[in-house]
Amino acid sequence: MKQKRPSIVALAVASVFALSVGVSSVWANEPGYGKEGHGGGGHSSMGGHGASMMHNSTGQLIRHLLKHEKDLGLTAEQVTKLKDMQLNLDKTRIKTEADIQVAERELKSLTEEEKSDLGAVEAKLKESHGLQVGLRMVSIKARRDVYALLTPEQRAKEKSEHEKALQQHKDAGKSYGNPHGGAMKGNPHQGGNAAPPTPPSGTYVQ
Repeated sequence: MKQKRPSIVALAVASVFALSVGVSSVWANEPGYGKEGHGGGGHSSMGGHGASMMHNSTGQLIRHLLKHEKDLGLTAEQVTKLKDMQLNLDKTRIKTEADIQVAERELKSLTEEEKSDLGAVEAKLKESHGLQVGLRMVSIKARRDVYALLTPEQRAKEKSEHEKALQQHKDAGKSYGNPHGGAMKGNPHQGGNAAPPTPPSGTYVQ
């Protein structure tokens, strides 16, 4: 059994790292992440890259709707409710992420001790994982609540604007890059490794 202990502890350490990456990516574009704290396309401070479905999460959707409230024809009541949703979402994110960091720190302490009880290690792993799952579910539920707040016409407008923004970004990427690996268009002095254009504001994953 002594030979198995190091491998179990190593697995727990790897799980701590995986959880820290996963949690950061869940809210990668929530306030406090990305450029200027508004999900400007950057990665979180913890460096997470996974969970792309959640990368541009509900918070960015709400900000997009509020930014285009006149174009979408949002009522004063809808705007107020969206702002309340955004506040509650941020509060939940901040609190839950803090709880996860505490659980991960406690797990790290357990894995550093050779004689620590493996049952305690497993329980702490499950606690941290459960908090992460809960955070994802909050985002999914809030997203559904946001769409339920909109009228069919507003949802159609939002979808149209979203698809238009994606197409513009796609077209910009095609004109900017050179498939033959030469210089980039628009700058004859720049090599083929230039960074692609920044995604348009308001673009998010459905």
